[in-house]
Amino acid sequence: MPIVFAFLAALAAATPSKAREPVDLVVLGDSLVAGYALAPGEDYPAQMQAALESAGYQVAIANAGVSGDTTSGGLARVNWSVPDGTDGVILELGANDALRGVAPQKAKENLAAIIESLQDRDIPVMLMGMMAPPNMGADYAEAFNPIYGALAEQYGVPLYPFFLDGVAANAALQLSDGMHPNAEGVAVMVENTLPAVEAFIDTIGGQAN
Repeated sequence: MPIVFAFLAALAAATPSKAREPVDLVVLGDSLVAGYALAPGEDYPAQMQAALESAGYQVAIANAGVSGDTTSGGLARVNWSVPDGTDGVILELGANDALRGVAPQKAKENLAAIIESLQDRDIPVMLMGMMAPPNMGADYAEAFNPIYGALAEQYGVPLYPFFLDGVAANAALQLSDGMHPNAEGVAVMVENTLPAVEAFIDTIGGQAN
């Protein structure tokens, strides 16, 4: 798929070995990272690992995405989805909460508990923000959308404001369901989030085992 390989090829000339030591990351999320309806290697963690390696980082990214998962599901499985020795977690949850109309405060509390659980284990966290779908109405969006910024400030974690930026509402970058990214859409998400993920790795690279 041209946009995927063109993007990765463009990174190949980057300087090597930016991270001092290998870094083990886990992406804890839902179908947006699990690779729903995509071929092996097309999911977000796989494409992000390829992009980082092309940029000179030594990194292994585990895909802990579960389709349909909510923030409560992520909280229930965080301890076994993120093994000891993990150097950092990219946390992407909340889309299914919004789709199901879960109270924004409850989603915020669950995300806070996940972050606290990981920080208690000395595992740094990067938060991927989400926005409520338009059909949930303005009142719900007004309550839901700010929770990610508030959590990032409260816990001092880096935030990418909207994980689907550039892909949401773009039919060419989505599957036929109009919700999930296709492989090209994932490539756009990787390209958009790569600088933030690189900055996150740079802050934890010295902590790698």
